[in-house]
Amino acid sequence: MQLDKRHVRRHFQSAAATYDQAAVVQRYMADELTSRLQVVNLAPERVLDVGCGTGYAYQGLVDWYPDADLILLDFASNMLRQGLSLRTGQNHSICGDVEAMPIAPHSVDLIYCNAVLHWCRLDAVLLEFLRILKPQGLLTFSTFGPDTLMELRAAWEQVDTNIHVHDFVDMHNIGDALVQYQFDTPVMDVDYLKVTHKDLRSVLRDLKQAGTNNAATCRERGLLGKGKLDKLEKVMDKSRNEQGLIESTYEIVYGHAWAPTQIVLDDTAGDVAVPLSQLYRS
Repeated sequence: MQLDKRHVRRHFQSAAATYDQAAVVQRYMADELTSRLQVVNLAPERVLDVGCGTGYAYQGLVDWYPDADLILLDFASNMLRQGLSLRTGQNHSICGDVEAMPIAPHSVDLIYCNAVLHWCRLDAVLLEFLRILKPQGLLTFSTFGPDTLMELRAAWEQVDTNIHVHDFVDMHNIGDALVQYQFDTPVMDVDYLKVTHKDLRSVLRDLKQAGTNNAATCRERGLLGKGKLDKLEKVMDKSRNEQGLIESTYEIVYGHAWAPTQIVLDDTAGDVAVPLSQLYRS
């Protein structure tokens, strides 16, 4: 599914002031992703937090890598400004697109990427990660899997045939893409999280305040009519749990992989191993 990048940026710009309160799932993912770094033997000189938002992961990264140069990157300038007051110490904030980052080739030891990949073209972003990582640098990430918001998706399917919930890439497809782009020893696993709300409107409100609006290029344009929302609410009410609450499932994919020391190019005379330093020039 193709996403409207301008639409995505616009909603994250608008959600900057409400994001920290609404992004409960994204904070959970960040805490888990940071904790997983504690079992990795790595002493990075430069760490890049891709799609950092308001900088929630900043303190955890600083605590674990106090001597590292930390770069925070997000394509929503309001998110970066919102987080400035929360951060202290040495760091650099960059407003940039993860698919075309203004960062020198092979200059980063660790890429930390929380809740970002599902907003990107996977092939484009993996090539960028490969470009900026040092040989044997580490990529660690979390993203959403196909079962995310399956209750809301199923309810909308009973209302109309339009796209209201994004498609999310399967864990195995992400792993295959990492292998295709020659990342070393990718490791993937999946977790499931249930979030409950008292009613449909609070579900939609939290999604909006976290900037996670429908950004599919084929989405229905304009405001949703009251009639459709009333129908959706009736469908969702039928699926309330034993406590009378509406559940939302989040399939969370975690992974890490190492940048290769060289790229093997397919050549008519046979595979050719080329050091990364010869592929990119600063």
